[in-house]
Amino acid sequence: QVQLVESGGGLVQAGESVRLSCAGSGIIFRRHTVAWYRQASGKQRELVAGITGGNRNYADSVKGRFTISRDNAKNTVYLQMNSLKPEDTAVYYCHTQFPSDYWGQGTQVTVSS
Repeated sequence: QVQLVESGGGLVQAGESVRLSCAGSGIIFRRHTVAWYRQASGKQRELVAGITGGNRNYADSVKGRFTISRDNAKNTVYLQMNSLKPEDTAVYYCHTQFPSDYWGQGTQVTVSS
């Protein structure tokens, strides 16, 4: 059974950094695409960043500020978020397909101005 467990969210001030973690079980991350999505209050869930093998992609709104990475030994995907803005406030979710969609429980990131 595939399980994704996120951690690392919290309340930070604008300009600060946060690192989110997504630990996977029942799946080998390096063989699949793993992505971070976010959903702000009253808005649709949106793709933030994804990693497939050595390839990474980012939403335009986070390019240059966020970095997605993977630790194969720990089977964990990270999202390093720098220069945070109030508009980055959202619940962040880890996602993969194997072959069905799997989502983590989400972790709240709140950026105060």
